[in-house]
Amino acid sequence: MTELLKTPGETPPTTAQGRAFGPWCTRAVLKNGPLGGLIALVVVMAVLSQDFLNGQNLLNVGVQASVTAILAFGVTFVIVSAGIDLSVGSVAALSATVVAWAATGEGLPVWIAVLLGLAVGAAAGLVSGALVAYGKLPAFIATLAMLSIGRGLALVISGGSPIPFPASVSSLGDTLGGWLPVPVLVMIAMGLVAALILARTYSGRAMFAIGGNEEAARLSGIHVKRRKLVIYALSGLFAAVAGIVLAARLTSAQPQAASGYELDAIAAVVIGGASLSGGSGKASGTLIGALILAVLRNGLNLLSVSAFWQQVATGLVIALAVLLDTLRRRSAR
Repeated sequence: MTELLKTPGETPPTTAQGRAFGPWCTRAVLKNGPLGGLIALVVVMAVLSQDFLNGQNLLNVGVQASVTAILAFGVTFVIVSAGIDLSVGSVAALSATVVAWAATGEGLPVWIAVLLGLAVGAAAGLVSGALVAYGKLPAFIATLAMLSIGRGLALVISGGSPIPFPASVSSLGDTLGGWLPVPVLVMIAMGLVAALILARTYSGRAMFAIGGNEEAARLSGIHVKRRKLVIYALSGLFAAVAGIVLAARLTSAQPQAASGYELDAIAAVVIGGASLSGGSGKASGTLIGALILAVLRNGLNLLSVSAFWQQVATGLVIALAVLLDTLRRRSAR
């Protein structure tokens, strides 16, 4: 009798709400997963360690995330365009070594030495971009080669020994007012630059177009090869900035510095929601990804967890991020 009283085609409100809530909730979790994950991780670490929410410790987390985040901002450009850059760690070390060698060893003015270091980073990226765009090498192979070249040149220039960093540039590793770390300010500034490039420039729009469909981008009038040169040059430039910040913190340029940082940078981009297949990614997401890695490692250190288990935890977080990316793409389809 109840069935006969229903209006034809009418859906019970509770059923409709239930059906709508499920997909909406799933989309919300997938879309805001990185931020939600960061908040959840902070809450967990705060519960497990009373020292975690200490103001000085939170600033330390920002400092720990700074170099990885700056590297990752550059890698974001590459991953958005469906590429990969494994060379950023060695390019960072090479650029810092060049700055120290030019200023300390050759006596050049510090500002010229810094410009030279930034130019070396951009040039290394250009070489990688040329190998990918014009040499038709897979990005993995081209940047793997640059990883070895950059590290080797850093060792040659430094003779395998650390070089003292100019005191005026080492101030990048200090604090303002005795409490605000300069590396955090540099990280924020580079993040704003990356966000501006991605959202407000022709190069940024071209990155998304190339990552979405390279052939369609070419047919729409985008000069794909030139854009790839720009993309990898930007990645190298951001790596140079990260290398200078790291050397400033260490007060010396070390040829073996930033070893393995390229993997952390890629992980930060992926954890932040960018797709390894290209076409999506945000600077804000990359920053959140870098902060997740820093919070995780800082919290595990406070809990006296072995460095070996920290590697396991980091790997699990990366695997979870890639899984969420896969689910997000399936949901979008």
